[in-house]
Amino acid sequence: MPLDQYVTLGRSGLRVSPLCLGAMTFGEDLGWGTSVEESQQIIDRYIELGGNFIDTANFYTRSHSEKIIGDHVGRHPARRDRLVIATKFSGNLYPGDPNGGGSGRKSVIKACENSLRRLQTDYIDLYWLHMWDVNTPIEETMAALDDLVRAGKVRYLGVSDTPAWKIAEANLIARFRGWSAFVGLQIEYSLLERTVEQELVPMATEFGLGITPWSPLKSGVLSGKYTRSNAGEHRADRGALVDSFLTEDTYAVIDELEVIAEAHQSTVASVALAWVLAKPAVSSVIIGARRLAQLDDNIQGADVELTSDEIARLDALTEPTLGFPSTMLDMATGMINGGTTVNGVYGPTSEYVMPEGGQPY
Repeated sequence: MPLDQYVTLGRSGLRVSPLCLGAMTFGEDLGWGTSVEESQQIIDRYIELGGNFIDTANFYTRSHSEKIIGDHVGRHPARRDRLVIATKFSGNLYPGDPNGGGSGRKSVIKACENSLRRLQTDYIDLYWLHMWDVNTPIEETMAALDDLVRAGKVRYLGVSDTPAWKIAEANLIARFRGWSAFVGLQIEYSLLERTVEQELVPMATEFGLGITPWSPLKSGVLSGKYTRSNAGEHRADRGALVDSFLTEDTYAVIDELEVIAEAHQSTVASVALAWVLAKPAVSSVIIGARRLAQLDDNIQGADVELTSDEIARLDALTEPTLGFPSTMLDMATGMINGGTTVNGVYGPTSEYVMPEGGQPY
């Protein structure tokens, strides 16, 4: 699947590349990241390959990430309308200012105006609520976002890192009041992070939100750099964060990824990305690249088509343990279906059997 084989973001009409260019590392303001020059090269390469979806946030590298993208658009204005530029609000860039971040109307509108200035554009294609603000009523946030859409400053809305029940509430309020609703969901999702499959993924599927997973390689753990054979030899860029995941269970996943990668003449990272791309409700996977070579390697993930057997083998290695109510609902299938097959799913007969005569006790 090349980058120019576009997909719609959920049930919206917004066409995006299957791999989204994540710009969290653009700029070296935090002592790490990608230089301005190489960031520009990465953007050029991504667009050259047919990519159109770039994701950033107002406080990535202290706003330098947005400015780097804006400078690129400023130098190549003809590219603006061909690109889907996504950014986020919520992060507070102003220490001591309680309204400098969050999801209140004052903060949302000001954050949007500042992002537009840094991005050197008069509209944002996809505006994400970055993190749920528990101190702001969700109807206030949705009303402010709808005002931005009606003003032409924002085209589509998305939500990130927020509980499923709160997203459902937000979208129902928006739809009942005729406001713009969220069409995208950004969450951490990988072979090593599947707890989202309990509530967030089913919610996105039901509401038609296109999922754009972040950290699909689990902070580089599934990049192929770390293997059982070189355990302890590589110092992780993110130190203890990566080291904490390098367990026997993780090495078992990496072993299987290596086997599948060899069968496809591909890489561990590409297979890990292909697994995420194949999951239900996933529209576009966010790939980060601190170096141009990393971008080229990660883009190969869109070209790998896993078989159902390969997906099942990987699924089995990291099957999440889902809690209540999932566990109860699985048992309740028999109580509901009475040993029949409904919509292709067989529900075994429950231990609660109707007594002779057809009347319950």
